[in-house]
Amino acid sequence: MIKYKIFFIVLLIILNGCVGVSSSGVLGTGVSIATDPRTIGTQIDDNIMQKNLSGKIVNINAKYLLSVKPKVIDGRIFITGKVEKAEEKLKITKLAWEIKGARSVKNDLKIKEKFNFQQYSKDLLITSQLRTAMIASKKIKSSNYNIDTHKKKIYIYGIAQSEDERAEVINEAKQILDVEDVISSILLVEDLRIVKN
Repeated sequence: MIKYKIFFIVLLIILNGCVGVSSSGVLGTGVSIATDPRTIGTQIDDNIMQKNLSGKIVNINAKYLLSVKPKVIDGRIFITGKVEKAEEKLKITKLAWEIKGARSVKNDLKIKEKFNFQQYSKDLLITSQLRTAMIASKKIKSSNYNIDTHKKKIYIYGIAQSEDERAEVINEAKQILDVEDVISSILLVEDLRIVKN
């Protein structure tokens, strides 16, 4: 009887290793490793770059852990969020360029202003509406995108499978009520250095 229990436990452990791994638990990026068009090596490199930059940003000011959001896709660094002063925005841009493997840096950081609950609520609603529209669309692989909204401007980062998908994402964003601008940093799979076969 004990042999069967041990065999069953060992079998469960072995079979558990066959299940697909989500990067939100392992790498923290929120995109499934299995569906990401980048190679696993590129995903790991991007994640290491992102974690290094996050660490350097927190060294500037610990409160930036929550207010500054770096994202790395194929060596391209995208930074969103809010900082206290313009000098810190420049300092963070410099830090991003110092990260080994950085191919480009797009800094969309904003200088902090007084908290406005109404504005925050509208931005959250806009982000939620776009995320819902992307999930509902059969033409869009929504897990490949990050969305950030600030003062009715939508910032979209991600990887599109085709030009049609990129256009569809931008179109969905522009159709949302109260959106003033859509800032798109969507790469095509074919633009990536190395793509899964």
